[in-house]
Parts: sequence; C-alpha cells; structure tokens
Amino acid sequence: MSAAVQKRIPTVAVPAPATTTYFKPAPSEIAWGKMRFLITDRPTNSSIQTYIEELEKHGARAVVRVCEPTYDTKALKEAGIDVLDWQFNDGSPPPPEVIKSWFQLCLTSFKDYPDKSIAVHCVAGLGRAPVLVAIALIEAGMKYEDAVEMIRK
Repeated sequence: MSAAVQKRIPTVAVPAPATTTYFKPAPSEIAWGKMRFLITDRPTNSSIQTYIEELEKHGARAVVRVCEPTYDTKALKEAGIDVLDWQFNDGSPPPPEVIKSWFQLCLTSFKDYPDKSIAVHCVAGLGRAPVLVAIALIEAGMKYEDAVEMIRK
C-alpha cells in the first residue's frame, strides 16, 4: 500500500471489551408458575463480583454448580448466596442423587423464598445447567417439548 493511500485511511483505536463485565452466552431467566431459574455460564475469580451483581439482580439465593470447581465461592457465600456443588459429567444425564437433591432444593426454595430464584451453571450454560432446569419444569407438569422450547428462547 502506498504512503498516499495509508494517509487517507483513518485509524481508530477500539478498546478491548472488559472480560469481567459480560457473560457468554447471556444469562437466561426461566420463569414458570412459582419457579424462577437463572442459567449462566461459569464465572471466574476475576468476574465473580460481576456475577454476584447479576445474581442479585435476578434475586438468586443459591447457585448450583454442576461442573468442575474453578473459582473460589467465598465471595458468593459472603453475599448470602448458597453454593451447591453437584458436579456430573458433561453429556451425561444427572445421577439420581443429583436429581433428588435438585427436586428438594426446588421444593423448599420456591416454597420458603417465593420471590427468589435459583441459579445453575455449567461451563458455558448450554448443557448440564439447562438439563436440570428442564427436569424441574417437566416434573412440575410442563410438557417436555414446551420445556425445551422455553429454555432455548
């Protein structure tokens, strides 16, 4: 490219996006009846404060972590948010003990804290976490096709 052409092309500095101010994909709130869930991707230690703000915005009282632990839960607990570790393999159905614990959490949370939600995350918020939410919706009487469609929106 000639020097004359280079002079006519303006250069603009574009700042890199801050890695702690957004989520990929965006959190999804799923509400049906008295149930409210927030499906998210996994936070990091550097994004944990932003994650807490998002949880508070959606009234989350608990976070269910179904993937490998990769961040410190201390800040969540200090913010009054319970953290439950129910890890299971990606691509596999949740084991019976996870399903039983999940149902119990849903029953007690939505009865005792009707204005709160439950957050659930896996690595990207696209596999294990939506499966748990779908199971809760189906157990509550939603048709499985409707549960999948609602979560995919």
